[in-house]
Amino acid sequence: MKSLRLRVFPDPVLREETLDVSEFGEDLKDLVAEMVRLMRENDGVGLAAPQAGVLQRIAVVLYEEKLHVLINPVLLSSEGEQEGEECCLSFPGIFGNVRRPHRITVRHRDLEGNEHDTTVESFLARAFMHEMDHLNGRLLIDHFSPMKRTMARKKLLRERQAEG
Repeated sequence: MKSLRLRVFPDPVLREETLDVSEFGEDLKDLVAEMVRLMRENDGVGLAAPQAGVLQRIAVVLYEEKLHVLINPVLLSSEGEQEGEECCLSFPGIFGNVRRPHRITVRHRDLEGNEHDTTVESFLARAFMHEMDHLNGRLLIDHFSPMKRTMARKKLLRERQAEG
């Protein structure tokens, strides 16, 4: 598998909706391994496939030395509320407070195609929801107020132009 690269705003792939994974095999395992490499290389906690330019419903989250692989995730339930600061590999240097559920249950498949219902809370619930947003073309800045969203966009566009 060729090496993936991190996609950064305003790359249009970040707004694309993803397709369900239907084939489970070595190619999928290689893709997930490459996503984990890319996430670690960029000091991330999570990465969704669109952030690597792949339009499939795959996300990885690494927390407390445990790797969570979410293939075709669907939110089954959510409870409570939490608010906290988030950042995103696709929005370097941009931070903002986001409201998320405190506890969620997600149905997803693993690398072999087996279905699981996973319940997580607190930080993991926040991370799962952040990555699942990416799978639906929803970005960190979509959670910001209109003014903060405009400021973040301008900052990132200026930085991209300065890079050439």
